[in-house]
Amino acid sequence: MKPEDLLLLVTRTMPFGKYKDRLIADLPGHYLNWFAREGFPNGEIGRLLALMQEIDHNGLKPLLDPLRQRPPRQ
Repeated sequence: MKPEDLLLLVTRTMPFGKYKDRLIADLPGHYLNWFAREGFPNGEIGRLLALMQEIDHNGLKPLLDPLRQRPPRQ
């Protein structure tokens, strides 16, 4: 994991499927767990989904809250 990945979780949206256009950080746990069972897609999206599943599974979602409220860089 790269530190920038945490910021991507709260800015990148799901590009396909039932939850298309929803932030990866806002995907429901059961959907992330389904990917964990069935296999994550290749590439960046799969890496981010796996990271989000691990965060969600361990009850660490509140750690992303400060990143959501972060003002844009100038």
